[in-house]
Amino acid sequence: MPRLAAGMPAWRAALGRIEDLGYSTIAISDHFTQGWAMEPLVTLSAAAGETQRMRLLTMVLGNDYRHPVLVHKAAATIDVISGGRVELGLGAGWKLSEYEAAGMVYDPPGMRRERLEEAVEVIRGLFGPEPLDFAGKHYRISRLDGLPKPIQTPHPPIAIGGGGRRMLELAGRIADIAGVYANLGRGTLAVHPVLDMSSERLTEKVRFVREAATSAGRSPDDVELELSLLLCRVVRSRSDALTVLERAATSWSVPRQTIEESPAVLVGTVEQCAELLVERRERYGFSYIHVGSDFENAAEMVARLAGR
Repeated sequence: MPRLAAGMPAWRAALGRIEDLGYSTIAISDHFTQGWAMEPLVTLSAAAGETQRMRLLTMVLGNDYRHPVLVHKAAATIDVISGGRVELGLGAGWKLSEYEAAGMVYDPPGMRRERLEEAVEVIRGLFGPEPLDFAGKHYRISRLDGLPKPIQTPHPPIAIGGGGRRMLELAGRIADIAGVYANLGRGTLAVHPVLDMSSERLTEKVRFVREAATSAGRSPDDVELELSLLLCRVVRSRSDALTVLERAATSWSVPRQTIEESPAVLVGTVEQCAELLVERRERYGFSYIHVGSDFENAAEMVARLAGR
């Protein structure tokens, strides 16, 4: 999502440009410290009126920040406003500094994950045609009719992102889209996420999703796999690529080879990047790729891959 710092005319123009370049989705994160200014649901509502085709993704809402009844109502309303373009990404909440800044209790990971699972059940139930009764450990809903009814049926796609085994298994059991990320269970970025995004770790993380889907009686193919690139840079030459990778190695305090070999890093020419993404789709199953904020740099690669 473009930032608002340059003003509304520039924000509108950036949205139009992103849509014109052929991107499928505009995504917004959910943070309120360290300079994050935009509330995601309000911003997606505004973006719905500025776009015609792009899907509108929260990536991801911190479940502890909002009651699921209110999340449902906002998401359903945006789905109606946008003509059925919402994708609702949900997470358990992870950033300790935000909990501390807002005076919220930072419960153990298992409790936050349990609360998220209940919240998804509540939200999905409210998307349904009948009033919802729900009695869980964390939420209780009594004969509540979820309004408005969304355009998408049976409901907008629900995405769950995570990096640890239990979060990925939860996504495999109940999500339409599983975001496969680095493990942030400790609530801080003490080490760079790329260290948990090696080929071996990604293979294992995808296995957690697929095995959980199978155990829940689902086909693994029913869960779309999403990968957020930690670094995406289209360059003209191998020399330019090495410069980008060396700068990242210095900035991240991680060996260059580790960065270059991570499937969550994409640096190369248009042709190389396009072929690498196809190869990673075939190897791991990732068909939904978040390229980051530099939409102009990745535009030619996106155009080349659209529809493949």
